[in-house]
Amino acid sequence: MSASQAPSSHYDRFYRDHHGWLHGWLHRRLDCSETAADLAHDTFFTLLKRGDQPDELRKPRAFLATVARGLVVNHWRRQDIEQAYLTALAGRPERVEVSEEERAQVLEAIHEVDALLRRLPEKARRAFLMAQFDGMTYAAIGDVLGVSERMVKKYMAKAMLHCLTYLENR
Repeated sequence: MSASQAPSSHYDRFYRDHHGWLHGWLHRRLDCSETAADLAHDTFFTLLKRGDQPDELRKPRAFLATVARGLVVNHWRRQDIEQAYLTALAGRPERVEVSEEERAQVLEAIHEVDALLRRLPEKARRAFLMAQFDGMTYAAIGDVLGVSERMVKKYMAKAMLHCLTYLENR
């Protein structure tokens, strides 16, 4: 290499010789000129960052296509992740701001339900809570409480009757 030919001139010439071809190659695969331009730039930047000398490449377009193919795969992977994230966000309920009055009403109702359930015998209350909040089967509740499934049914009937009586008397 002559003193007048700096290493950057090799990259400049290599870029001018192959950029149009690489951009077209990427555009055909991505069907988006802007993304193709970005990935073509990233491909040349990868070459520069790795320190590969353009004039030492025996098949420069094959090399560029290989690097660009990897960048395209990464681009599609990021798009899939972004789409999954946006789908997950769209599925979340909107955040609702609760007024102090509504909050007070909810807390009052919770305290009321707590007081109602505390009037039940211990095992009936536990059976009711395991069935309603934990979704446990009567057989599983019976195992936890050390009683038969039939006894769990009696506890549940007692708890339901207790709740209905309370609601009727309100």
